[in-house]
Amino acid sequence: MLKVLFIGGNGIISSACSRLAVQRGFELTLLNRGRETSRPPIDGVETLIGDSTDAGSVRDAVGERTFDVVVNFRAFTPDQVKADIDLFRDRTGQYVFISSASAYQKPVTRFPILESTPLKNPFWQYSRDKIACERVLMEAFDENDFPVTIVRPSHTYDRTLVPLDGGWTAIARMREGKSTLVHGDGTSLWTLTNHRDVARGLVGLLGLERSVGDAIHITSDEILTWDMIANELAAAAGTKANIVHAGSDAVARAFPEWADGILGDKAHSLIFDNSKIKSLVPDFVAGVPFSLGAREIVGWYDEDPSRQAVDRDLDARIDKFLDQEPMRG
Repeated sequence: MLKVLFIGGNGIISSACSRLAVQRGFELTLLNRGRETSRPPIDGVETLIGDSTDAGSVRDAVGERTFDVVVNFRAFTPDQVKADIDLFRDRTGQYVFISSASAYQKPVTRFPILESTPLKNPFWQYSRDKIACERVLMEAFDENDFPVTIVRPSHTYDRTLVPLDGGWTAIARMREGKSTLVHGDGTSLWTLTNHRDVARGLVGLLGLERSVGDAIHITSDEILTWDMIANELAAAAGTKANIVHAGSDAVARAFPEWADGILGDKAHSLIFDNSKIKSLVPDFVAGVPFSLGAREIVGWYDEDPSRQAVDRDLDARIDKFLDQEPMRG
């Protein structure tokens, strides 16, 4: 039985990985703050209480334990992974770092995106930090045989996440007959991956010696446009999306809270080659089309109206922006 530690375990990706790991008979321990989330608790796991951003807290929570595999879903800075290297150097056979496909070079210069595509994102600090983490870990692998596997998911969702800027407010606007703001001209290509599909690939890598020292992205092969994404969500919500387009730069200026994600990721077409994950995990398949995922999202919010939080300030800002900015239909 594989003995596995997840640092995290209740997030969008990690919750699906936790459930699948338990189903496959792994002895799973979760280390997190023990806070309630919008996702059901994971049965069949041991939980350690600790703060992933505090190296001392993680060390105290882990104690003298050893694990076959450690997966850190909550590492975002080089200092965090350096602390993990010190802690787990001789206490695990595999350390899996959850990076991000947003780290790939922007603007994109070649398609499809491979794991060998350069890592360079001048637009988004989050991505640059993930790149710096990868470099620290690969240096530890090269110089000291630290057993790292790097996983790069792209835009991953579960039923709690509306994959449009604005979240549920965007769906509420659709149902109210208001315009749906889409950055760019709506035709750039995008990849959305359901968290259950990412879990199939990621859990398949756990304990797989051939993946050590390598980087692997895990995404769907379904290619969507942003207009298609908006229209699928509208259909799931029983309405239509009255799409209005605005330049990505203009949207980023008007909504600075969206700027990094738009300019550093969403404004660029992304098409991934998943040959590597399929060769390492032969039963991997991304089997959840977004048409189904969209229905699951809207269904979850409709199950409990208290989940349908509308940001009226944002709603008003979108209306004001649409009134002032020259638009393309």
